[in-house]
Amino acid sequence: MTSGSELDVPDKSLLIVDDDKPFQTRLSRAMEARGFVVSVADSVAEGLKAIDQSAPAFAIIDMRLGDGNGLDVIVELKKRRPDARGVILTGYGNIVTAVTAVKLGAFDYLAKPADADEIFGALMATDANKPEPPENPMSADRVRWEHIQRIYELCDRNVSETARRLNMHRRTLQRILAKRAPR
Repeated sequence: MTSGSELDVPDKSLLIVDDDKPFQTRLSRAMEARGFVVSVADSVAEGLKAIDQSAPAFAIIDMRLGDGNGLDVIVELKKRRPDARGVILTGYGNIVTAVTAVKLGAFDYLAKPADADEIFGALMATDANKPEPPENPMSADRVRWEHIQRIYELCDRNVSETARRLNMHRRTLQRILAKRAPR
C-alpha cells in the first residue's frame, strides 16, 4: 500500500452494496479517488448478481437492505472469491451481528456513519496494523453501568425519563444508580 490516498494492490475491484443512494455516491467517489475500480448495487439481489458476473477483490456492504440481509452477499462473495475482503456497515451495530459478520467472512464491521477514511482503513488493514485488544477491558457490567449513566445525564438526571428510555422499571434504575460503579 502506498500513502493514504492511493492503492497498491493488483486487483482494485470494489463492490459497494448500499441502498442509501447519497451515501453510496459519496463513498463510490471517495474510493475511486483512492484507486479502486468501483461498481455499485442497491440491493442483495443486485449485489449477488454483480458477484456472479465478476467477484470483486473488495466489498463494502450494508447489513440491512430493502430486500434482505447484506450478510448473504458476504457469504456469496467468500464462496466465489475466498481472498476477497469485505467490510459490513450498519446503523444497527451490536456485538452479536459483528461476530456473525466476521464468522461469515467479513474482514471488518463498522457502525454507520463511517467515513471513507475509516472504511478504507478497514479494507486495507493487516493483522500487523490491527489494534491490540485492551489489556484490561471494561466488564460487561461496567459497560452497562456507563451506558445507563450516559442516558441518565442526557435526561438531565431525571430518573423517570431515563427509566422510560432504557425500558426498565424506575425502581430498578434507582437501585442501579444507588450502587457504586462496577470494575
